[in-house]
Amino acid sequence: MSIVWDFVQDQLLGMKWLNELIGMALSALGVDVTGCIGGSVQFFLYDVIKITVLLCFLIFLISYIQSYFPPERSKKILGRFHGIGANVIAALLGTVTPFCSCSSIPLFIGFTSAGLPLGVTFSFLISSPMVDLGSLLLLSSIFGWKIAVAYVAVGLVIAVVGGTLIEKLHMEKYVESFIKSAGTVDIESPTLSQKERLIYAKDQMLSTFKKVFPYILVGVGIGAVIHNWIPGQWIETVLGSGNPFGVVLATIIGVPMYADIFGTVPVAEALLIKGAQLGTILSFMMAVTTLSLPSLIMLRKAVKPKLLALFIGICTVGMILVGYLFNAFHYLFV
Repeated sequence: MSIVWDFVQDQLLGMKWLNELIGMALSALGVDVTGCIGGSVQFFLYDVIKITVLLCFLIFLISYIQSYFPPERSKKILGRFHGIGANVIAALLGTVTPFCSCSSIPLFIGFTSAGLPLGVTFSFLISSPMVDLGSLLLLSSIFGWKIAVAYVAVGLVIAVVGGTLIEKLHMEKYVESFIKSAGTVDIESPTLSQKERLIYAKDQMLSTFKKVFPYILVGVGIGAVIHNWIPGQWIETVLGSGNPFGVVLATIIGVPMYADIFGTVPVAEALLIKGAQLGTILSFMMAVTTLSLPSLIMLRKAVKPKLLALFIGICTVGMILVGYLFNAFHYLFV
């Protein structure tokens, strides 16, 4: 069983055969893949092709699943649950919704204006960009299934705990009045045929790919530079075990950046290879995908500063705690 899983992880998800094929092709063209330039070219081509293939497959699959959960149906599902159970369901629904924080804000506003509990909608808002089914397979292809499952699990925990805490603090008065008074029109989503669902999944795949592909190129480019040009000793000094504030630094650095999981993974992969600690890298990834400045600016239009600050504080503290926790128990994942 272990042999089969290693094959799936290394050759199907990780596509190591592709890396070897690109290396041989570059060598045949006279490119020295052991040098900085040749190694960067190989890293760039391999990661761009691999992530693109996985991205298109995953978005198509998730969009097909998502066709069964339009906003109206999601709202009804969430409305059937109460207490922490509702937060759990909201966090799980977030795994089959948009891939970046900015795309999650309109759904969050719609759920809030529909009268769903504020804590429940925030559980969704935290989970949606941070954790999705795509991240599980993509992270598995690079870091292995243990790290991928652990990342998804802690992301869901942060979403549930964060939403529950906001609910307990009764922060409803800090939602902008136009959101609370907007209301929604209950429109039943039409029943889609299998052909229509496949067309929807294809259109979503193409649309999402066009939006995120530039971030993939940037992310892989940064990863290639880190992988082949920056000395490992520098990374270890700043983000390795020798710096007790590495997790905090990585989280703070990640917040101003804007990317989804697909653009962040190649950077994280290069950092891990160069000696950065696992928990530090995961905190960085969570910060980039959940607390990007564009999404915070959009969210500020819907909530008042006090609630926005609480949301940022909960997410930041949760990410930092996760980082130190993973660093303390990294031996369980290697």
